[in-house]
Amino acid sequence: MFSDTINSLFNSIVFWPMLISFILGFAGMKLGIPLIKKLHLSQYEREEGPDAHKKKAGTPTMGGIIFLITSTVTALIFLIYYSVSDKGYENVTKMIPVLLVTLGFGIIGFIDDFLKVRFKRNMGLNSLQKMAGEILVTLIFTIYVMVFSGLKTETVIPFTGGAVWTVPGWFYVICMFIIILGTVNGSNFTDGLDGLLSSVSAVIGLFLIFAGLFRDSMVSSYASIIVGALLAFLIFNSYPAKIFMGDTGSLAIGGFVASASYMLQMPIFIAIVAFVYLAEILSVMIQVVYFKCTGGKRIFKMSPIHHHFELSGWHESKVVSIFTIITVVLCCIGALAM
Repeated sequence: MFSDTINSLFNSIVFWPMLISFILGFAGMKLGIPLIKKLHLSQYEREEGPDAHKKKAGTPTMGGIIFLITSTVTALIFLIYYSVSDKGYENVTKMIPVLLVTLGFGIIGFIDDFLKVRFKRNMGLNSLQKMAGEILVTLIFTIYVMVFSGLKTETVIPFTGGAVWTVPGWFYVICMFIIILGTVNGSNFTDGLDGLLSSVSAVIGLFLIFAGLFRDSMVSSYASIIVGALLAFLIFNSYPAKIFMGDTGSLAIGGFVASASYMLQMPIFIAIVAFVYLAEILSVMIQVVYFKCTGGKRIFKMSPIHHHFELSGWHESKVVSIFTIITVVLCCIGALAM
């Protein structure tokens, strides 16, 4: 009887959301890529990027729009299903804040992508405009968590068997801004090689599915939807990529990882399972600071750090494989740390 209950829960919370998201995502890519090509929504490579990437100019971008639309449609389907079902699904609304944060950051990315392709340049929003939008979305989510969610400021401490730390409110808010903005921009920096962000984020999503089954089934369900959409996108984004995420997808994915982790009360785990995000953004910060302090010297051959390995002689497929394997190992460690 117990095994039947677990099997039914897994099917409705994980299997079907992931499968339907994958099917819709695959269909969306098959239909959307020709449309994106027709509309001439193509990638503009940075002049300061690796020479090997110059050939990628002209590859369709803004694939994150398709990813975001198909995952959102799937989420709405299951929100309705869970709401009207007589199977007693609890906390149905817990999926909504994660969905809205994902959409919020995705919209910022869409504006950035649209300006790039509209004016045929490699920069859309300037850094101040983008940061202002990110801070606004983070502020709204922070208010929700602190005032309306009932989650309080309890945070699960890794490797303690599930022990929680009640964080002082002021410190919790400061950490929320640092962690959410860091995760979102780390995800954005990770989107630089064919299949890198999709592969790494799909593995992180699997960890969040696992964690959600123990802590919040609705977060687990939304994570399943995101993983399904990412796997569908990866079919077209793996080397050589037929389409790129763009900031629409990369910012949305970062928003998903950060908000899902907070809804599970596991933000500390981001540093473990999403270490690749952390390494990417830290490499950029270290490179910039060192460059300015030394009058033009560099620690890395190029940042973010995936470009350093690429310029060190690694094929980009090898970089993607190694970073993904590292993430798999770290997510296993994260599971043991719960």
